[in-house]
Amino acid sequence: MKMMIHPGPLSGSLPAIPSKSHGHRLFIAAALSNPTGQVHLPETSEDLEATRTCLLALSEKNPVLPCRESGSTLRFLLPVAMAMKEHVRFLGEGRLLQRPLSPLKEEMERHGCRFHLGKGELEVNGLLQSGSYHLPGDISSQYITGLLFALPMLNGDSEILLTTPLESKGYVDMTLEVLMDAGIHVDVTTQQGTFGPHREALLKYIIPGGQRYQCPAQTTPEGDWSNGAFWLAANYVGFGNRVTCTGLSAASLQGDRVVSELLRDFPNVIDGSQIPDLIPILAVVAAVRPGITTIRHAERLRLKESDRLETTVRLIRDLGGDADELPDGMVIRGKPLLRGGTVDGCNDHRIVMAAAIAATNCMEPVIIHGAEAVNKSYPGFFRDFKGLGGKINEI
Repeated sequence: MKMMIHPGPLSGSLPAIPSKSHGHRLFIAAALSNPTGQVHLPETSEDLEATRTCLLALSEKNPVLPCRESGSTLRFLLPVAMAMKEHVRFLGEGRLLQRPLSPLKEEMERHGCRFHLGKGELEVNGLLQSGSYHLPGDISSQYITGLLFALPMLNGDSEILLTTPLESKGYVDMTLEVLMDAGIHVDVTTQQGTFGPHREALLKYIIPGGQRYQCPAQTTPEGDWSNGAFWLAANYVGFGNRVTCTGLSAASLQGDRVVSELLRDFPNVIDGSQIPDLIPILAVVAAVRPGITTIRHAERLRLKESDRLETTVRLIRDLGGDADELPDGMVIRGKPLLRGGTVDGCNDHRIVMAAAIAATNCMEPVIIHGAEAVNKSYPGFFRDFKGLGGKINEI
């Protein structure tokens, strides 16, 4: 699907959609509870539907889990499924099964599981066993979340020891909050010794086995800061944009809540290690503000739906901006106005949404190829864009 967006201001108020990150976690806790809990979801997405469908499939003897393109679904449910079943097939689409699973794979193999990657599917055999798991904290917090959900169900006690400082800590904290609400106990301590030049303490999670999930009868995900960030950033991109996004809690554990602070006092150097999902839209803001912005420590973006360092830089350049790629980030030299042009969405929802917001500060229309990628996390994005006065034509 191609979308043509004509330059023009956005104005109005809209509610934040439900948090995808929170929704995944609530779905899992509800499904593992007895009796099963209910998650109230006013608006859904392809990723959330993937998790819901996979959890339903876990009731089968030899389940097949269609994860679609959802990295969260695969990484969360790998340990969960193997804590419950001896044989599971995970199906993937797009780049999903090409994205790395190490070192989670190796740790699960040390604890009773066997992996076989085929064409379009990953087959795993063997029940997950309790014990001591060692993971770096700077590869993917999703590995830690998956184990935190799975290990309490095993008979023996377990621990997760981080070998490097934890990045995206807010997402693990969100997992711990959902677990606590579901009656699951996890102790978080620091290990002896420190890591790196700043002498950072390393975290350890102690998980007693034999626990039972008892989540509330009904839960509702909080508002999504990651997707709400596009509307908040619009006010700093287009001169006439006046957008309010309601339902975003300042007390949320979502790491992307810092976007409001970053937009108010935009830094010249952005550390992307804790906020990888914000980088495409922050890069668009940087492309239209005075001065030079450097984004560093964002190498994990290369492993998303697209190589987001490469595709974000290409997006800015294709619209007439000035940006260069770095091994772990990018350098952006701001201009007051972008030209416009044609953008490849690269099957990446955040690239498509960033391009649409950038179009509000372009001299010419912006044509986005592959605009349907927004269905992954925000199917109603273009509906809401149009509701705020955006001028859109589907080609």
